[in-house]
Amino acid sequence: MKEQQEEMYAAAPPRMPDARTFSMRDLSAGEQKRVYQVWKGSNKFFFGGRLIFGPDVRSLFLTVFLILVPATIFCVFVARKLLDKFPHHAGVSVMVIAIVFTIYVLILLLFTSGRDPGIIPRNAHPPEPEEGYDVSTLTPESGGGQTPHLRLPRTKDVVVNGITVKIKYCDTCMLYRPPRCSHCSICNNCVERFDHHCPWVGQCIGLRNYRFFFMFVFSTTLLCIYVFSFCWVYIKKIMAAEHCSVWKAMSKTPASIVLIVYTFIAVWFVGGLTVFHLYLISTNQTTYENFRYRYDRRANPYNKGVIQNFKEIFFTSVPSSKNKFRARVQRDSAMHDTSYSAAEGDLLGPNMGRAGADLEVSGKPAWPNVAPEVLAELEGRDGSVGLENKDGYEDTFGHALGRTLPVESAEGRSGIHPRRSSWGRKSGSWEITPDIIALAAGVGESNRVNGDITPPGNR
Repeated sequence: MKEQQEEMYAAAPPRMPDARTFSMRDLSAGEQKRVYQVWKGSNKFFFGGRLIFGPDVRSLFLTVFLILVPATIFCVFVARKLLDKFPHHAGVSVMVIAIVFTIYVLILLLFTSGRDPGIIPRNAHPPEPEEGYDVSTLTPESGGGQTPHLRLPRTKDVVVNGITVKIKYCDTCMLYRPPRCSHCSICNNCVERFDHHCPWVGQCIGLRNYRFFFMFVFSTTLLCIYVFSFCWVYIKKIMAAEHCSVWKAMSKTPASIVLIVYTFIAVWFVGGLTVFHLYLISTNQTTYENFRYRYDRRANPYNKGVIQNFKEIFFTSVPSSKNKFRARVQRDSAMHDTSYSAAEGDLLGPNMGRAGADLEVSGKPAWPNVAPEVLAELEGRDGSVGLENKDGYEDTFGHALGRTLPVESAEGRSGIHPRRSSWGRKSGSWEITPDIIALAAGVGESNRVNGDITPPGNR
């Protein structure tokens, strides 16, 4: 048996510490990190946390390429040839407008993708239940036999402009989402007035960048129309100068043909997107709400009329970010946040599915009532208790307890099985229910009296 345990520990993969353990270690060593360095979302930060992007920020380079390359071709092969084709040097304006327009579109793209879209900070604890909440709804977690925990209601009702709206609890951020807020599965954040996650800009579109997103799409549409139009103007100039047909004139400027085809295709995408969002703005909807709730079938509590809806988007100040990404992380709060994942309270979200536990300073579970012989077998030769079996670790406690308990006693307990217990939560928290502790303690005591801890099946 001892040799089997040694082989088991040798074959088990090394336990990797949690990312928050690293930050805790750095803080204890005197290195105080900033918020963006310990950020729990999937975002990418640049320039010391001054710019925040989504995890798919690399797609932004493709978008810049699709804008910058056609604009450069237009300036070199079309606008440059039109410099002297208009009286009073008006042809210069064609080049200037193209360059300024392209720069303006790229700036709007940066404003859309490089700023906080309206991320709501996560809570360190689940919210407290409201007064009057029925605590009789306590139910044990799935798996049976575990200590019951208070389940917060999955949804709550709030009134918006006289209409009742349901808001949902977010298990990840541990908060009730405000109206029109949704959790982005790509960025792993709750975003206010969530519209959608745009892969072309590599960022969520929400309360703080929707205006810039629409202006970017609308300006890109105008840029496509501008390039498309002046490519035809250049072809007409060639026809007038050489008295040739349109086909022969087009053969003399292949760059114009490529740009005409490219902008014609592109304008259907960005132009269609512009029209769609004009409709959403006029009715005060988001893309998420339009596809999910279908306000044409019921009243929209956010619709204030066309004029007021447009004012809300374009003529109101952009709210400040709720996150200070460059702020220093407080040592006390960081220590508390790190320990919280290992010793959560009794208030859990509706689907969090994790139980609280008391841990010793050494990181081992505190099992004061378990017999020393059982603990010695659990701890093995290196003093570590193996609990996780979902990530490749042996369920040492369940295995040892299954070999220590008599068969009839193990079967007599409903919901207790060494291989079906809830050890191995990914959150790193463990819990032993009172009935298991008492049973293990009793078995250990009886075996200690008999002077033998060998399981009945091996005698």
